[in-house]
Amino acid sequence: MHFDPQAHLVRGIELDVVMEGLSLARRQAERELDVSTALIMAFLRDRPAEEAMKVLESAAPYWEMLDAVGLDSAELGHPPSKFAEVFQRAKLLGIPRVAHAGEEGPPEYIREALDMLDVCRIDHGVRCLEEPELVARLRDEGVVLTVCPLSNVRLKVVEKMADHPLPQLIEAGLRITINSDDPAYFGGGLLDNYVACHEAFGWPKETCIQLAGSAIESAFMSDGRRLDLHKRLAASL
Repeated sequence: MHFDPQAHLVRGIELDVVMEGLSLARRQAERELDVSTALIMAFLRDRPAEEAMKVLESAAPYWEMLDAVGLDSAELGHPPSKFAEVFQRAKLLGIPRVAHAGEEGPPEYIREALDMLDVCRIDHGVRCLEEPELVARLRDEGVVLTVCPLSNVRLKVVEKMADHPLPQLIEAGLRITINSDDPAYFGGGLLDNYVACHEAFGWPKETCIQLAGSAIESAFMSDGRRLDLHKRLAASL
């Protein structure tokens, strides 16, 4: 789960309240629903990098809870390079890093996220197809792209699902996962995104299982949980 502390801080809600609420919800979800979660503390890229650094430092009591830090919100005019020092600090702390790039922003933002933020994953990344050399790099380095198709439609990255480049991304041999993106705002949880892809592209069950397997393999989770979920997925074949 991405969460944005700055969106709460500007409304006067302290970080302690946010973290305690998330911790409570995570424990309840695991206990009652068998849903495991990982936390990605994301920085709002349309706010100052200095503010992001302050949030990272103030989160010191919770660093052990963070599976990664991320970068989200409006891309245009806010390149990844703006947050290079923040992500360098996270790297020194041993916190993995991910970043939204190449959704509304240009392919160059994907390259910046890789080179200047040293991310292990690109969120969205659909515009990589505009540069064959970048596609080759993503494929050769095994970089995961977390694609959110319904969000891409809502944000007019594509006009309709049938126009989405997901089939081309898969055909290019990239590591793709299907995801939801702020379902309460953009509409459509994870299952809705799979259903929309099935309806738009005629994907058989096997394709959906393959993509789900890629998601399990790429997610932030313990090896034991990963093995358990792979076994459950294999049982659905």
